[in-house]
Amino acid sequence: MPIYEYTCQDCKRRVSLLWRSFADADSREAVCPRCGGKHLTRLISRVSVVRSEASRMDSLADPGDMSGLDENDPKSLARFMRKMASETGEDLGPEFEEVIGRLEAGEDPESIEESMPDLAGEGGGMGMGGDDFGVM
Repeated sequence: MPIYEYTCQDCKRRVSLLWRSFADADSREAVCPRCGGKHLTRLISRVSVVRSEASRMDSLADPGDMSGLDENDPKSLARFMRKMASETGEDLGPEFEEVIGRLEAGEDPESIEESMPDLAGEGGGMGMGGDDFGVM
C-alpha cells in the first residue's frame, strides 16, 4: 500500500495519503483530508532503504568507497571513520566522538593515541588492523 505526499493548493498544507494499491492511486482523485480540496500536487517523497547488516558490511569492504581516503590527512580519516560508524549503526561512545573531533580539527593520529592510551588494545594500536585507525 503506497503512501504519497501532496501539497494542497487550497489550504497550502503538505498531506500524506495512503492508497490501497498503486492502481488505486493512479485512477482515483486525491482529496485533501484537511480541507477537502481537490487541487493537490504530488511531491517526490524521501526514500528509505532497509539494508541487512551483511549488506552494510559489504559496502564498507568496497574498495571504491575508499577512493577519497588519504591516510596522511586526519580529516579524511575522520570522514571515513564516521562513515564506518554510520554503517554499523552502533553508538561507539564518547571516546570515539572525541577521536573523530580531534581528527576533524587536524590533529595527528599518533598524538591522539599517545594522549588516550586506554584506546589501545593489546599490542598497542586501536585494535582495528592495519595502522592505528583501520587503514590498511
